[in-house]
Amino acid sequence: MFIESKSINQPNAVYIALGSNKGDRRAHLDAAVRQLSPLGTGPVVVSSYRETAPIDMADKSGPFLNAAVCLTSSLEPLELLQALQAIETAMGRPSTHAHHVARTIDLDLIAVGDIVYSDERLILPHPRAQLRAFVLAPLAEIAPDLRLPGQTRTVTHLLGAMGSPST
Repeated sequence: MFIESKSINQPNAVYIALGSNKGDRRAHLDAAVRQLSPLGTGPVVVSSYRETAPIDMADKSGPFLNAAVCLTSSLEPLELLQALQAIETAMGRPSTHAHHVARTIDLDLIAVGDIVYSDERLILPHPRAQLRAFVLAPLAEIAPDLRLPGQTRTVTHLLGAMGSPST
């Protein structure tokens, strides 16, 4: 079941940023959302889709379509990461890929509840989420009062401090 523009505030809330700038971007995001649904134990909350300019791209790729998803899951963070990587691979993104190039789908695990975690495979919360308007704007839409672990301000306040939400 998909619900748009309503926040889930539960301890097992998982926040995922989605992006696509290759091919039919909307279809790629729609497909990714459908594939994320089985990872959760309840409704999936999906932000609206937002077009954003590419940042620091190595190729001359076009704009991204970005969104955020919140779902409730009992999976551990590394299990979630593996599931996201499997979805990316199934959708045509090679498991080994260059950074900063066009992609059919990019799924970033932003936060899992209040977990703070770091190893060579995964850092939670995502280490640059609070610096990226293209992550914060969709998060603020679905979870305006969310405080990423380690942050004192909500995603809405972090976004507001950045200025333009289009980057």
